[in-house]
Amino acid sequence: MRVVYSREDESHLKSKEKEWVAIMEWMYRSTRNAANRVTASQAILQGLAEDGGLYVPEQIPALDLPLAALGEMNYHEVAYAVLSRFLTDYTEDELKYCIRSAYDQKFDTEEIVPIRKADGSFYLELFHGATIAFKDMALSILPYLMTTAAKKNHEDKEIVILTATSGDTGKAALAGFADVPGTRIIVFYPKDGVSAVQEKQMVTQKGANTCVIGIRGNFDDAQSGVKRIFGDEALRKELAEAGFCFSSANSINIGRLVPQIVYYVYAYGRLLAKGELQAGEAMNVVVPTGNFGNILAAFYAKQMGIPVGKLICASNENKVLYDFFQTGVYDRNRAFHLTTSPSMDILISSNLERLIYRLAGEDAKKNAELMQQLASTGRYEITDEMRDNLQDFAGGYATEEETAEEIRTMYEKTGYVLDTHTAVASYVYRQWKEQNHPTAPAVIASTASPFKFARSVMSAIDAKYAGMEDFALIDELSRIAHVPVPKAVEEIRNAPVLHDKVIEIGEMPDAVKAFLKINR
Repeated sequence: MRVVYSREDESHLKSKEKEWVAIMEWMYRSTRNAANRVTASQAILQGLAEDGGLYVPEQIPALDLPLAALGEMNYHEVAYAVLSRFLTDYTEDELKYCIRSAYDQKFDTEEIVPIRKADGSFYLELFHGATIAFKDMALSILPYLMTTAAKKNHEDKEIVILTATSGDTGKAALAGFADVPGTRIIVFYPKDGVSAVQEKQMVTQKGANTCVIGIRGNFDDAQSGVKRIFGDEALRKELAEAGFCFSSANSINIGRLVPQIVYYVYAYGRLLAKGELQAGEAMNVVVPTGNFGNILAAFYAKQMGIPVGKLICASNENKVLYDFFQTGVYDRNRAFHLTTSPSMDILISSNLERLIYRLAGEDAKKNAELMQQLASTGRYEITDEMRDNLQDFAGGYATEEETAEEIRTMYEKTGYVLDTHTAVASYVYRQWKEQNHPTAPAVIASTASPFKFARSVMSAIDAKYAGMEDFALIDELSRIAHVPVPKAVEEIRNAPVLHDKVIEIGEMPDAVKAFLKINR
């Protein structure tokens, strides 16, 4: 944090009166180099630090509001309360413009994030945006934060958004940045590692500034390839000479992470408003996670002062995070499983680095050593002292069979249909609840619409659906769930494929230059 001084509007002051106001400006530093300090807008503009680290706030700001007030605030008001405390070099007008532009009619409910109570738990429905997945919550606002940051920092180069996706980030980022002046976006996805609807959403994306490319590999391959491109100094220089600069829409960008804190703060306010909590009482939070950003946002909400009890990290069969919480060893040297919850099919959880940095006492050198071990050997082990600081978290995982069972059980018991990722979290919470008998209510992050994974969802409900065509399944899901087919799905039913390129991992840098028409 630094203190800067600015003169207030003096129109209301008496003659010759002057007033100077100290403004607390939160600074961000790289998890791998303490000397790399930038403002919030600079961190958002850069995405990934040049040293390969992730930007983190030098301290987590307190949400200095009475908790009871949250129950009376709408989503826009909560968003401003959170973002204004993290993004301190943005003006009030700039932030409110970004919030207003992001959370508008593209969401199919005025609430933005409804909470549905089913079987005693509260499902935080994060899928009411343009691409029916939780990535919309941050990627609706990131383009506005980024273009505002470019103006604030006098960036005259065209911003190239470079993103790897396990299925949902790609479409949400494409939808957010399509035809945004001064930007281009390139999305890499694992060709055989996303659902049919996820792929169709991406490859039908319109926009002259958009590019979607399948890779022969998994998400970790795509993510590692993108990080290598970010770290390629020669390529960075070549792009700069051609008038381009890189940034990211992945959750490695702090501009993706901070807006995710908002919906956990909002969830607490909604439970207060519904009388399910009294101010100061705790709620537990359950998050299906692969890259760790979504649950890290909940952790940051707790650090701001929201009464969160346990943070329950739910994994699928790629349970690298579950094993880490059990043993203190992070080890990606294992079989990679393609599951029905593909957005969690990840073995390198990039956002965990931000937690590791904190566990290491914000020692950038120690954190960099651990990340180097991960890069060179595929594993690292934290100290016992660091493990002692993991008490906020619990872990669990669900097999493919258990995930399908949870979808079927919840539908038969309540009529509520879960997508595959939310089902992982629901199952893990059910098991944790049986062992721990919590008194606090649980908020389960419902990260995607079941329509996005209709084949897996409908096959779990009844095997008779297995042979049906994809869009016939979607129509049947609408019928049994009594929910209209989302606009995002209807739009792609007959949409033409506009992006059909598939490449090897090593061809990613050349593909970037080809799209940008940079001579090799």
